[in-house]
Amino acid sequence: MHDVESFGLAVLVWGLVGTAALLGHRLARVLRVPAPAVFLLVAAVLASEIKAVREAVDLTTVVDLVTVALVVILFDGGLSLGRRRFRDAAAPIIVLGVFGTFATTALIGVAAHLIFGLDWKIAFVLGAALAPTDPAVVFSVLANKQIGGRTSTILEGESGFNDPAGIALLLGFVELATHAHGSLLTVAGTFVLEMSVGAAVGLAGGLALQWLLSNREPLLSSRQPLRALAGVLVIYGLATVAHGSGFLAVLIAGILMGDEEKRREPSIQQFHSTLANLGEIVAFVLLGLSIRLHSLTDDWAWLVGIGLAVLIALVLRPLACLPLLARTRLERREKVFIAWAGLKGAVPILLGALAVIGGVPDASRVYAIVFVVVTISVVAQGGSLAYVARKLGIDLREASD
Repeated sequence: MHDVESFGLAVLVWGLVGTAALLGHRLARVLRVPAPAVFLLVAAVLASEIKAVREAVDLTTVVDLVTVALVVILFDGGLSLGRRRFRDAAAPIIVLGVFGTFATTALIGVAAHLIFGLDWKIAFVLGAALAPTDPAVVFSVLANKQIGGRTSTILEGESGFNDPAGIALLLGFVELATHAHGSLLTVAGTFVLEMSVGAAVGLAGGLALQWLLSNREPLLSSRQPLRALAGVLVIYGLATVAHGSGFLAVLIAGILMGDEEKRREPSIQQFHSTLANLGEIVAFVLLGLSIRLHSLTDDWAWLVGIGLAVLIALVLRPLACLPLLARTRLERREKVFIAWAGLKGAVPILLGALAVIGGVPDASRVYAIVFVVVTISVVAQGGSLAYVARKLGIDLREASD
């Protein structure tokens, strides 16, 4: 086949995949499930049934593209939070985002080993992959929703902060699982370095980006959203090259800019909100394309995934979250709702992919288990949030325009 025709075929394949994903929004409304679930499952079926789609991606490319998508999603999440909302709920956000991630990782790791028989090192890699909640799903499910009190702010903030924490932990546990002389000190050192460097770059980068965008010249105003995007990519790249968390850096930069840019330059918020919506589709479609459904039957991965999904939702996340929220001024029903709304999504699958690329033993099984847990979480937990809120007496309503 001629090169031009081959390129045309590739464009056609991706165009069809993109069209199917966009139609997924309508299907999601009919099924009353979050749209990311439809993107993920439709892409997985297409990859399993159509060879051209299956051969169009490789895991390394998927990881790279999903990482860029999550950078955009996290920055937009930071913009949406802003300084004022974050300040009002900073304590529970940081406690859940950091210490909650530790606790959830430990509980999942212990359960995976004692109940499902995974090796200790592999069990904790799985725990680190499944501990974070997902900003793409949380922001998608809570979009155009108003929740009384600080509940929405805490859920959004937690999903932003526990991604960098989970990634830092996973990288440490990958090092532990693949090196004979690795230790828990390695995990701790990796975590501290990632978080501290990411926070420093995020603070400095956010302030620098504010200065860069302060130019009010009319000829440049239409380019402000693009300047912001370029700055965000620089912040992520600097933090990552410096061995820090680029995800944490862009989230903090977004929080620093949030309130001011909504008031002074709303086009930046609108532009990045649109990019985040695109990033959500890209992330879940690509991750769906990377899974092979037949692999779910290997070593009973599907059964382990179902068991872990139930345990995480009903036992492990509440055990991790509720004690950490005990001293907050939240009502009991709000704490229960936050514990239930710990949705998994693109980030856990991305972390599972990083375990595969990192050469972790039995990583393909870990990846399959993560996929099952995420699918159940998005469909069951995400689809039931409105019902659970109503039963708990949580004020959940559609936002007015």
